[in-house]
Order: sequence, then structure tokens, then C-alpha cells
Amino acid sequence: MYTDFDRCVRAVRSRDARFDGWFFTAVLTTRIYCRPSCPAVPPKDRNMSFYPSAAAAQQAGFRACKRCRPDASPGSPQWNERADLVARAMRLIGDGTVDREGVPGLAARLGYSTRQIERQLRAELGAGPLALARAQRAQTARLLVETSDLPMADAAFAAGFSSIRAFNETVREVFALTPTELRARAAHGRPPAAPGVLTLRLPFRAPLCPDNLFGHLAATAVPGVEEWRDGAYRRTLRLPYGHGAVALAPRPDHIACRLALTDQRDLAGAISRCRSLLDLDADPEAVDELLGADERLAPLVAKAPGRRVPRTVDPAEFAVRAVLGQQVSTAAARTLAARLVTAHGQPVRDPLGGTLTHLFPSAGELSGLDPAALAMPAGRRATVVGLVRALATGGLDLGVGSDRAEARARLAELPGMGPWTTGIIAMRALGDPDAFVPTDLGVRRAAASRGLPSTPGALTRHAAAWRPWRSYAVQYLWSADDHAVNHMPAH
Repeated sequence: MYTDFDRCVRAVRSRDARFDGWFFTAVLTTRIYCRPSCPAVPPKDRNMSFYPSAAAAQQAGFRACKRCRPDASPGSPQWNERADLVARAMRLIGDGTVDREGVPGLAARLGYSTRQIERQLRAELGAGPLALARAQRAQTARLLVETSDLPMADAAFAAGFSSIRAFNETVREVFALTPTELRARAAHGRPPAAPGVLTLRLPFRAPLCPDNLFGHLAATAVPGVEEWRDGAYRRTLRLPYGHGAVALAPRPDHIACRLALTDQRDLAGAISRCRSLLDLDADPEAVDELLGADERLAPLVAKAPGRRVPRTVDPAEFAVRAVLGQQVSTAAARTLAARLVTAHGQPVRDPLGGTLTHLFPSAGELSGLDPAALAMPAGRRATVVGLVRALATGGLDLGVGSDRAEARARLAELPGMGPWTTGIIAMRALGDPDAFVPTDLGVRRAAASRGLPSTPGALTRHAAAWRPWRSYAVQYLWSADDHAVNHMPAH
């Protein structure tokens, strides 16, 4: 979009927050860059230039606006919608892969050469993987400086910088303030945080309907790993450098996030996973406009616009839970998962003062699972064992940078992995916005009640008009049923 000058100008002049994260406005006279919704008086057209990423604006010599904080805007919805190389690379960069493994590690995960990745990212985003990762490090540094009492040296290394000098120079260059000045500016009027706990605001594009999002997560919560407490969804997190716990609560204009991490270097990855869990980078206006054009779906869209797809912080965990939930009730699936957690999960302390006790076991920890210990039919036991083996050996990759089409094909090859399970995993673990489950009982029941075709084949043909947003259509169809997953939990 950033190449369409007139459209970008209109978005800036109207301060349209829907375009935050799609592009960045650079002001040639002041040498700052802003988000489209910046509340400052817009500059003259001839003094505006547009960039596809904050990294590109920074490379061109612009610093972040202190008023609208463009680095805190929602991420571009393209990276979740698309499945090409650039989108996969951006999801991995957001998860901290470049900071942990460097550009060669990013290339290895994607199966391309570093030169190919550099060329494609520069062509589309105006910056290579190192610059994009640097922009993310700057944002992480600001969060740590402003929301924690960490010593500056600890904040520098936790944000991913290799030296304190690089940390100081980057912060000054991007924000036109020293780290000390950033902290002093943010500390004014800020309530003290609990030791070791970071308090953040996760932005999103309005509208957002929290009912099915938090209702689904609370209704399917596995005891010990997840809970709903004091108006927030809380869970443990398995992260690259350590583990942590998070509490996420809906607010009118943001998601309140409280994070406790055993290693602060996991901050960027933890935020990325929480945003993915709640589908916060979605473009609800585009989704609702298309789905609302179907007269049978329109009443459901109009009743509660802005529905998101509840996803996951750990794709492998969700895949195992999806198989455990085959052909059983929500309560039974929770019980089966809780038994796995008790037997194989790593015990942890709840730093947020709740009842979280374990991390969900990794595929490696489940690789020695005795099938006889699973209280389920023999066929489903074999499916669990086959899935765990594929995940543990690397034969199946469900990570943020995985090829969705290849992952679905590998899933379909596993014994007992039918279209419903594959579709649910694609929707919630792989983050595919166009996954569809026409055989789902709730979808078929809702379709029939709305006058839509209720047989899987006919419904799939009708749903072709809903592409590429069929995952969201499923959420609206499910909302027609009076089930706990559709309602915000009681406080």
C-alpha cells in the first residue's frame, strides 16, 4: 500500500487507525516517522514520504515520533494472512529467530539462501532481516526500559543487543532519547510494578469482540497450564531461553498484558506469541466487509463484529490437544490433557499468584509416552503417538515459519488424522485465516439454522465466496450456538 501515495495521504489526513502497521509516514522536514493515526497536525503532502516498515524508515534516517509511538502499532495483518516466503520470514523474525540464530538460522528454517531472503525482504519491505530485527530490538528495549526496573545493562542484553554501546546508540537514534531519559519520561505517574513482572498494553485494530476469544480459551483451559482468574486469561509459556507466565485481559482499546519471565531475552518472542494467540494483528474491517456481504452471515456479523480466531502460543501443544479432543466433549478433552500435564509436564511456580503449576509437555517429553496410559480408543492412541513422534523427530513442522501447505499434507499422512482435526490445527496452530471445517457439527448445525447448505460438500462450495476468511466465518457460525466458548467468562 505504501506505494499508493494518494491513498496513504488520505489515511494520514483522516488519522485512520485501520492503517496503523500497514505503512509508516516519514516527515521530511522534521525527520521523524509516524503511524497514520498520529494525532499531530499532518504535514503538507510534499513533505510526506511513506515506508513499508519501521526498519526502512529508520534506515532512511528517520526517528520514531514521541507522540504516536509508531513502534507500538499493531503488526501488519499481511504476515498472518499470507503464506509466502516474506510472510514466513516476518513471522520468524517477530518470534526472535534472527536474534537467537542469526540470518543463517533464519535461512535454514525457511529452506532458502541468505541472499534470496535478503533480496525478497528488501524488495518488499525496504530493509533486510538484520535491519528488521534491529527495529524489533529497539521496540523491545523501549518496553523493558519503560515498564521494568531492570538495570540498563540487563535491559540491553535482554532486548537482544550484543553490547551496551549498540543498545545506547540504537535507542538514541530511533527515539531521540537516551535510555535513561526514556525511563524518566515513562516513570512519571506510572504505578510501581511487581518485582519481575512486566505490564504492557497490546494494541489491536478495532473492532474486537472478546466474547468468543476469551470464552474459548477459558472453556478449554487445561488445569495447571491455563486458568481464568480476576477477569484475565492466564497461562504458562514455554519459551526458547526459559519459561514464563502471562495474564491477558480485554480492555476497550487494548489488551492488558502482565508477563513474568525467567529470562528477559524471551520478551519479544513472548509478546509475539501472545499477539498470535489473540489474533491481534487481524484486519477485522476487511474480514467483516466480505463476510457481511453474505445475507445469511450478515446478521451474525452485525450482532458482534470483530470476531477473532482464538489461536495458540504453542502449535505443537495445540496439535496434541486437538487429537485428544477428537469425538469427545470439551470437559473430557480437558481431563485427558490435564492427565498428560500431571504425568509429563515440567512443574513450575506461578509468579503471578494463581494456580498455574506446569508447562504443557513438549513433544520430546511425550516421546516416551506409554499408549496404554491414555484412556481412549486404540485408534486415537495411535494417532497421538504418531503425531508426537513426527513432532519430536522434526518430520512435522507446525512453527510460525512453517510452510502451511506442506504442514497440512504431513498432518493428513498421519494415521487417524481426518479432515476435521487437520482443519482445526490449520486454523488455530498454523494460523491459516482460510481454514474451513465443513464436517464440524457446530458449523453444520449453524449453517442449517441460517438457511445455508448443511452437507459438507455443498457448504464448501458456498463458502468459496468467503475466501480468504473462512476461519473467521467458522467463528461467526459457531456464535449461533449457545455454548460456553461463545461467552466471556464470569469474573
